[in-house]
Amino acid sequence: MDYITAVAAETGLAIDSEALALALDARDELRELRDEFSIPAVGDVAGSDPDSESGSGPDSASGSNHNHDPAAACTYLAGNSLGLMPRRARQLVGEELDEWARRGVVGHRRHSHGRAWVAYRERVVELMAPLVGAGAREVGVMASLTSALHLLLAAFYRPHAQRTRILLEAHAFPSDHYAAESQAQWHGLGAGAVLLAEPRAGELVLRTDDVLALLAERGSEIAVVLLSGVQYYTGQAFDMARITAAARAAGCVVGWDLAHAAGNVALQLHAWGADFACWCTYKYLNAGPGGVAGFFVHERHGADHPRLKGWWGHDAATRFDMTNAFAPAAGAAGFEVSNTPVLAAAALLGSLQVFARAGGMARLRAKSERLTALLERLLQPALVRARIITPCDPAQRGAQLSVVFDDADAFAAVFSALAAAGVVCDERKPSCIRIAPAPLYNSYADVWRCAAVIAAAIAAAITADQR
Repeated sequence: MDYITAVAAETGLAIDSEALALALDARDELRELRDEFSIPAVGDVAGSDPDSESGSGPDSASGSNHNHDPAAACTYLAGNSLGLMPRRARQLVGEELDEWARRGVVGHRRHSHGRAWVAYRERVVELMAPLVGAGAREVGVMASLTSALHLLLAAFYRPHAQRTRILLEAHAFPSDHYAAESQAQWHGLGAGAVLLAEPRAGELVLRTDDVLALLAERGSEIAVVLLSGVQYYTGQAFDMARITAAARAAGCVVGWDLAHAAGNVALQLHAWGADFACWCTYKYLNAGPGGVAGFFVHERHGADHPRLKGWWGHDAATRFDMTNAFAPAAGAAGFEVSNTPVLAAAALLGSLQVFARAGGMARLRAKSERLTALLERLLQPALVRARIITPCDPAQRGAQLSVVFDDADAFAAVFSALAAAGVVCDERKPSCIRIAPAPLYNSYADVWRCAAVIAAAIAAAITADQR
């Protein structure tokens, strides 16, 4: 809040005023990046879809327009669920479709824009690696997140003797639980092989000290530590550096699910020494629904490391010799099992080009902390019968704030009011609204507008109760 407070003092504007939000936008060095994205119109997001998953599809914006201009840009704060479409994604995907139509199979080797499909992954990983703090040879693209996680666990979960456990946070996203449990069962172990790290009684976030204590106490039982970089429900960012160091000191393999961390918080996977990590690209990385997954394998894991093999993981220099003698490509490329899905990768490449234009994660993270700090400052006075469960320390959270309501009626009323006002957020029933201002395309005015709608909705609910 120091920067925001300083601007308020300099301009004489109240911190809770729309005028200050607009002044902050005028000073934002990254404001032009918003033009790189297609912002949905209010009229296109204000309907409901009964077949969509709650909180992660069109139903996140259900409700009527309530006199809001249906052609106006909505206030989109759901980048933690699905990032907005970069305009470059449309351009690049269109170019690949045109190339397919024009050249057919020849496009694998000859390309009008110099992006031969056979080497498409190289363009993607060169731009994605800096976002996760890795070398390009340590990053790959393949499949979708849970499929990539299974492939990595097949390579790195090697239970033996007493070291058989996978350490998982108790409230991790369901797919992580399913993957860990099924991998343990694949090795002839029961679901009890998954060791769950629980928050303290009455708390929702998992303290770093408690994770470290668990590693010190039971590290000799743990084969793989598999935690989230940013917790999907609470928005808590884990201290990945300290946890990775402690886990490796205890002899554990360390993997990270970075679904809510990649493109959101600063990552240094190579320097921290993580063994592997994987992430989806459709949230903060804006690659579109079902976008291809990214993954990391530390360079210390060489060609002799066990893995599930596929043709695309073969050394590119001899891949087409068809000898059936697997010679792994160097680095993460050797863990890829199938060729790069070019149309999905083109959408991702469009987004990564915008990240490069932004100048890297440090600048984006600085803006993100300010956006989230302003959102927190504006929300706090209004939250009656509700509370923010995300840590208040900027180092312990990403872009997202999770607001939990004391009762389902208040939750429903506020979420409906947001939707009616053209503010797209994300719900997790029974009572949580997740709000995630993304620094690439969100403004301080977006944050102010969201907070104003929530404050008005809570005030209206209280007035109704008092009648």
